[in-house]
Amino acid sequence: MIVVKLELLLLGVLGVQPATGYELKKFFDNHGRFMRSNTQMSQVYRALGAMTEQGWVGYEVSPRPGPQDAKTYRVTPEGMTVFLDWLTGPYNPPSKYTDPDLLVRLTFAGFMTEEQLLRLIDIELTARRDQVARFRDRDRTFTPSAGFPFDLGLAVPIAERLHQWGSEDIDRHIDRLERLRDDLRGGRVRSGTESAAAHNN
Repeated sequence: MIVVKLELLLLGVLGVQPATGYELKKFFDNHGRFMRSNTQMSQVYRALGAMTEQGWVGYEVSPRPGPQDAKTYRVTPEGMTVFLDWLTGPYNPPSKYTDPDLLVRLTFAGFMTEEQLLRLIDIELTARRDQVARFRDRDRTFTPSAGFPFDLGLAVPIAERLHQWGSEDIDRHIDRLERLRDDLRGGRVRSGTESAAAHNN
């Protein structure tokens, strides 16, 4: 599984809007939950500390009641360069289309050009179509031989159902990307005229 580094996610979020460590943690607990699960406050502050030392972020201190003042973090030009190098750099589709790498990149589409987005989508589509062509009809038969009790009559239909679900899911993934690509090419994303069906499927 490909996991996008927390530092890159933080740079992207801060590139949209400066925030405190608490606000960043709140983002990952809610809106950004799909990007990275179970993000801890200690991880956010540790990453922010390292990024500050590297010159990727800076901060301003705002007095607050209580034991600690609040630090509002901002991305530096160097930090934005690091983030954009990743975002618009080479994309190697992970073996599992459900890994968050693509969705994270699409989430930060505002930092990309439409041409860069189209190239990203085309790379993903090529990889997933190739997966379907290579593995959709693979030989899925197996014969238990370890000697332990194993209900083949139950296992095979369950395995076939899982295969069917996976096939339907990746087909939907491909279909959605094709529609997104077509809407980008047709100017329907920026103008906000994409069909309601695209949101509901």
